[in-house]
Amino acid sequence: MRLLHLYISPEHNYYGHHGQPAGTAPMLEVDEVECVAGKGLRGDRFFGYKEDYKGQVTFFEHEVYERLCAQFGIHDLPPSVFRRNIITTGADLNELIGGEFEVQGVRFIGTQESAPCHWMNQAFAEGAEDALKGHGGLRARILSDGILRRE
Repeated sequence: MRLLHLYISPEHNYYGHHGQPAGTAPMLEVDEVECVAGKGLRGDRFFGYKEDYKGQVTFFEHEVYERLCAQFGIHDLPPSVFRRNIITTGADLNELIGGEFEVQGVRFIGTQESAPCHWMNQAFAEGAEDALKGHGGLRARILSDGILRRE
């Protein structure tokens, strides 16, 4: 698995906004990010959210992003639009659900699919929520401290 993009955001745009407009906090692309076991990514909106939170970090396949861009004719939106932390290539993230894995010396456990929500239709394109079902990315807990770097 290669890491193409690393993103953090200090605030939520969708989480806790049901029935309200989406927030406007940007996803900030960083060259490296500190992973803190049991807490999350330092500087991210979910850092220290709650003990053993299943979504301390989220992964998303670049291949899915490319497929959706082609499917919807989108050519001007970056992968950060999906508000996942780590954009990967070369790995089937669904295979990591329920198991431990290591990336750049940092240990994780895949907890569940990062299921798409209705906000994806607004953020990307109408129909994106349905197109992402089963391919929304991976939510994970961080098991060991370390630094991830964009490759």
